Amino acid sequence: MTSVKLDMVELTVERVGARGDGLAVYEGKPVYLAFAAPGDHVRARLGASRNEGRLGTVVEILIPGARQPPSCPHFGTCGGCALQHLADDAYRDMKEGSVRAALERRGLDASVVEPLRRLPPGTRRRARLALRRPRKGPLRAGFHARESHEIVDMQVCTVLHPALVSLVSPLRECAVRLLHQGEAGTAMLTRVDSGLDVLFELPRVPDMTVLETLAKFADANDLARLSWRVDEQPPTPVAERRRPCVIFAGVAVEVPADGFLQASAEADSVLTELVLPGVGSAARVIDLYAGLGTFTFALAQRAPTHAVDGARSAIAALTSAAAHATLGGRVTAEVRDLETRPVMADELRRYDAAVFDPPRTGAKAQARALAASQMSKVVAVSCNPATFGRDARTLVDGGYRLTRVMPVDQFLWSAQVELVAWFER
Repeated sequence: MTSVKLDMVELTVERVGARGDGLAVYEGKPVYLAFAAPGDHVRARLGASRNEGRLGTVVEILIPGARQPPSCPHFGTCGGCALQHLADDAYRDMKEGSVRAALERRGLDASVVEPLRRLPPGTRRRARLALRRPRKGPLRAGFHARESHEIVDMQVCTVLHPALVSLVSPLRECAVRLLHQGEAGTAMLTRVDSGLDVLFELPRVPDMTVLETLAKFADANDLARLSWRVDEQPPTPVAERRRPCVIFAGVAVEVPADGFLQASAEADSVLTELVLPGVGSAARVIDLYAGLGTFTFALAQRAPTHAVDGARSAIAALTSAAAHATLGGRVTAEVRDLETRPVMADELRRYDAAVFDPPRTGAKAQARALAASQMSKVVAVSCNPATFGRDARTLVDGGYRLTRVMPVDQFLWSAQVELVAWFER
């Protein structure tokens, strides 16, 4: 094994990169510095190679740049937040800049990027907490440290909704009874409109004693539902005291134990507000990657809407909710893997506008099909500017104009950014 030479140098941070690292230059190559801010002049230790540059560790901040005091005592160790130290202007510039850069790399007009829509702290409604019971010492529950398997034992969190934070201490006590020494697991916490929904991912199938422990935990903490699973098996419910539901445009939708939701209810509201005008007065709408219906039911108040998603449990929940609501048949739905079987141009003739909200990998195949269609309006929602840029290029090459891109800060203090974009023919 070759050793890595460690050099101590002085550097000035020029900007924040797409992963949230401060970027400086040494001998013509980039140096990536965690938790650094634009304008920081630092003494840093150079480490291993990364991409075309090197990693670095800030040893001392000699002259601070665009900084502010972080709001969380775990900042700097917890990997959940990378940007709490940035001053507001630098933070906004980083988020908006990452969207502009993604467009420019694809030769698209970055001037259509609008100012960042900020969302408040303490509103995130879902979290995946790591659990580990070491052979020695107390059980730890929290997020992983940055680029590490170590778990930062969570005591507070300025991102999560207080209802999730308040569950961490009893969760830690419960997990001691679930895990043997040396074992690890996770807890998926979700705050829905009917309470808290918890899914434990365990290293082994629970016995009767563990099931009783879980049932008592659900009762003591007034959980709406508690489930468990091992590996990638479907979740098995232990207790369901209330149906876990979310409300979209006045329609109650039951949330599957492994269902996907946007990061916060506030994000649902802002994204829907930005999506609806993008479809205009379309008489028929298709909602691609619809999930549980974040946009479907609001769209259906304007026009008949067809929802499509590859997750069978999500479409089942959406269909059931539509059947119980007084929508007059304005919502239809189908299960369909849009990566392997996108809705093609001949099928898209039935619709006047489309909304698509794919996972981080984007909608490569579906974007090609939309580009070949003749519908007048397309609205894209994306949590990954890079794959959005690729798909936007496909649509523009197919004859669409990209008219607006609206960044939304639903992933507070992380390097991620959500966006809504409008396309027109």
